[in-house]
Amino acid sequence: MILLLIAALVGTSISYFLLPLPNNRIVSLYDKNKVYLVVEGNIIQDQKAPVIEQGQILLPLPVVKEYIDPKVYWDKDSSKVIFTTGDKVIRMKTDHLTAMVNSRPIDLNIPARLIDDIPYIPIEFLSEIFGIELKWIEDNNVVTMDYKSSFKREAEVIIEEAEIRKDPSITSPILINNLKIGQRMRAFDEYEKWYKVRTDDGIVGYIEKKFVKVMHVNVKGRSTEEVPQLSWKPSKGKINLVWEYVHKKTPDMSGVNKIEGLDVVSPTWFAIVDKKGTIANKGDIKYVDWAHQNGYKVWGLISNSFNPDITHAVLNDTEIREKMIQQLLVYAELYQLDGINIDFENVYLKDKDMLTQFVRELVPILKEQGLVVSMDVTVKSASENWSMFYDRKALAEVVDYIAVMTYDQHWASSPKAGSVAQLNWVEYGLKGVLQEVPAHKLLLGLPFYTREWKEEMVNGKKKVTSRAISMEAAQKIIKDKKADVVWDEESGQHYAQYKEGQATYKIWLEDAKSINLKSSLVHKYDLAGVASWRRGFESDDIWEILATNLKEKENYTQWARANGFDDKVFD
Repeated sequence: MILLLIAALVGTSISYFLLPLPNNRIVSLYDKNKVYLVVEGNIIQDQKAPVIEQGQILLPLPVVKEYIDPKVYWDKDSSKVIFTTGDKVIRMKTDHLTAMVNSRPIDLNIPARLIDDIPYIPIEFLSEIFGIELKWIEDNNVVTMDYKSSFKREAEVIIEEAEIRKDPSITSPILINNLKIGQRMRAFDEYEKWYKVRTDDGIVGYIEKKFVKVMHVNVKGRSTEEVPQLSWKPSKGKINLVWEYVHKKTPDMSGVNKIEGLDVVSPTWFAIVDKKGTIANKGDIKYVDWAHQNGYKVWGLISNSFNPDITHAVLNDTEIREKMIQQLLVYAELYQLDGINIDFENVYLKDKDMLTQFVRELVPILKEQGLVVSMDVTVKSASENWSMFYDRKALAEVVDYIAVMTYDQHWASSPKAGSVAQLNWVEYGLKGVLQEVPAHKLLLGLPFYTREWKEEMVNGKKKVTSRAISMEAAQKIIKDKKADVVWDEESGQHYAQYKEGQATYKIWLEDAKSINLKSSLVHKYDLAGVASWRRGFESDDIWEILATNLKEKENYTQWARANGFDDKVFD
C-alpha cells in the first residue's frame, strides 16, 4: 500500500513537471527600420514593402494587384497605371500630380512613382472606390488595410493582465502584456483556445479566449463586388434587336413602316480602319430620327474590320485605346445614340487579355453618358481567331448584354453543305456560352439569311460553293426551280433541293417555323432576348412571330415551367 502511494505521488510530480510553462519573455514584432503592410489579420512578408512619402501611402503594383484589384493594368511604355471598375476608369501616369477619372482631371497629393522598375501607387486616393480602409501607424511603421464589409468582429478584454502572444501557445513569447479591461481589437481566425487579433497600433498576435469576449460590429461601406444594374431593358417582354447592315450609305428609312415588337436597331456604322485607331464613320442622324420616332433604341455598332493586325496594334497601345474611346463618345453624342454594340471578330489569341482590357476601359466611359453597351461573341469552338480569343466570362461582367452569334454553323466557304443554324447546334452552342455568361445578359443570335449551296463534280472531286440569300429570295428560287421541299426534323428547318445540269442545289430554309423554334429557346433558358442578322433579309411574317414569342409568351412560359416542360422547346 505504501509503495502504491509513493508511485502515485511520483507520477503526479512527473506530470506536473512535464506541463509546459508559460513563456514570460516580451518581444517586439516589428523592426522599426522597416515598413510593414498588414492586410486584415495578415502580415504581408512575401511582397515589396509600402513606401511612405509626405505622410502618404504608396503600395507596389504587385500588392495592389493581389490584394485590391486583380484587373489593374500597367502600361510600361506609357508609364501609366489603369484601374477599371463598373463605373470608373482611372489613369495615373508616374510622376504626374494629375490622375484622369473618366477623362476628367483629378489632382493628387502625391504622384505614382517608379521605384526599382516597380510602379508604386498612392493608394489612399482609391480607398473609397475600392472599398478599403487604410491607416499608417507611424509609431510601429505599419500600414494596415481593411476591406469594408457588412460586419467586423471585435474582441474586448474582460480579464486584467491579458496577454497577446506571437503564436497560439503559452510557450510563445509575449507581444503585449497587461491589457486593460475594456480594451478592444480586431478578431480574425479562431482556434481551439485562441483568437488571432490585431490591435489598433497594428500588432498581430494571439490571445486566449478566456481573456476576451467577441462581438460583431456593423460598419457602413460598399463592396467592390457590387454589380451595376442594367442600364436599360424593354418595358415589356424580352429584347428584340436587329442589326442594320450599312455597306456604304445608310438606307433611306422614310418608307419603312413601324415594326411591332422591335426594340433596338444596331446599324454597322463604325469601324477601326488603321493601326492609328482611326474610326471610320457612316452615321446618319436621319436614321436615328426615324428609329426614335418609332420607339426604337439605336445601338451603333463598332467593328475591328475583322483585321487581326490592325486589332493587335490598336489594342496594345494605351494612347490609341484612349483615342478610340474619345472618338466613340463624340459619335455617340453627335448621333444621339442610346448604346454601342462591340463587334470584334478575327482577333489573335495573344490579344485576348488586351481586348478585355479595352472593353473594361471603354464601358465605364460610355455608361457614364447613359449608353447601353453590348458585345457580340461566337459560340465556343477550337478556332483561336474566331472563338478562343473571347474571355466571355470577363466580358459579361463588364457589358450590359452579350449577343451570341448562333449562326454560320456552315459558313460561306464551308467544304460541306449544311444549315446556317441547325436547331440542335444552336441550343448546344447556347448552353456552352451560358456556362460563362448569365442568362439575363444573353441575347440569342437569329439568322434572317440562309445559303444556297451548289455541289458539282470538278475533275473527279466534289466542289462545294455557296451564296447568302434572304428568306424571300429562297422562296423565289423554290418556286422558280420547282424544288422539292421537306421538313427536316434534325435541323428544325424546311429543306429544299433541286438539280440543274450536273449540279445539285441545296437550301436549309430559315422561315417562320424555324425562327419560331429558335426564338422559343429564349424562354426555355430565360435569356434577355434575341439579336437578328440582318434587317431586310426577313420575310414579313417573321416580325409577328418574334413579337408573339418575345412580348406575349411570358404567361405561357411560366405555365410550361410549372408543369414540367422545362426541357422542351416551346412550339
